[in-house]
Amino acid sequence: MIGQLRKIYPSLLVYTTEKGSLDVRYKWFMTEDNSIIGIHQKELSDKDQALLAAFLTPYNVAFPPMTNDELRWKKAVTHIEGHPPFTFPLANPYRFIYFSINKNQITPVFFHEAIQELFEHPVPILWENEFEGLIIEEQNASEDNPSYEQMIDVLMSDLYVKITFFVGPFQKSFDSIQPYYRSVIRDAKKVFAYSDKTVITYIDAVPYLLIDQIDPAFRNELSRNVLQEFIDDEDTLKMLETFVHSNLNISETAKELHLHRNSLQYRLDRFFEKTGIDIRQFHQAMPVYLAMLAKE
Repeated sequence: MIGQLRKIYPSLLVYTTEKGSLDVRYKWFMTEDNSIIGIHQKELSDKDQALLAAFLTPYNVAFPPMTNDELRWKKAVTHIEGHPPFTFPLANPYRFIYFSINKNQITPVFFHEAIQELFEHPVPILWENEFEGLIIEEQNASEDNPSYEQMIDVLMSDLYVKITFFVGPFQKSFDSIQPYYRSVIRDAKKVFAYSDKTVITYIDAVPYLLIDQIDPAFRNELSRNVLQEFIDDEDTLKMLETFVHSNLNISETAKELHLHRNSLQYRLDRFFEKTGIDIRQFHQAMPVYLAMLAKE
């Protein structure tokens, strides 16, 4: 295909990582096999651009040029009809970390550079658009897993960038990489619709994902039946949520809420007397937590 296009557009060139940045005088496209090609704008009419965009994916110059690693990961997550899945030797388990940044806070090029500074080795980044994408992290037994909470602190303090991370589970093969790729993006968007946390792991997300599968009528029923008269009591709900997040630890919860331990104990007893639910027991705390999520 590239050879045929070059006959029509002699300026066509294929991007390689050795060429550095993308020439802004060219219009750039990604082919079906994830090659990046450019055609000089002087050879393209509006009609030409519309025609090319029908079977090629326009490639935004605002994005950093893709590294060889990023190109092969892009091929691995992209399904091409009629072609076998693309794989390459996998040295370590890997996971996808979805990120979302506020629009117009930082350019993809600058963000890419900032993220690389926070890892011990270069990490591939696959962009969905100019403000969200996936970081690909490989697990290395000789290194500690990075702290995404600390990364957010650094990005906020140094660059004033607001960012959220959804940390997907590790995978050991390419067997289901395309569904995994799609599910991380889908699940992240669902979870952040419920939670205002800046970092959520897949395990932490499970309750949110379960609630999302429940129809609205049952969500309301669950909240009413479990929370009962406390369904609109914001102080009690905050206490219950903090208690669950503090691993059902009374001392930690009291400290977090600036309450005396006895005062917190009294409130938990009162919730038990009114509802018959002893939230100090894990098997009863979980339904309460799900009911609070359903209410949201």
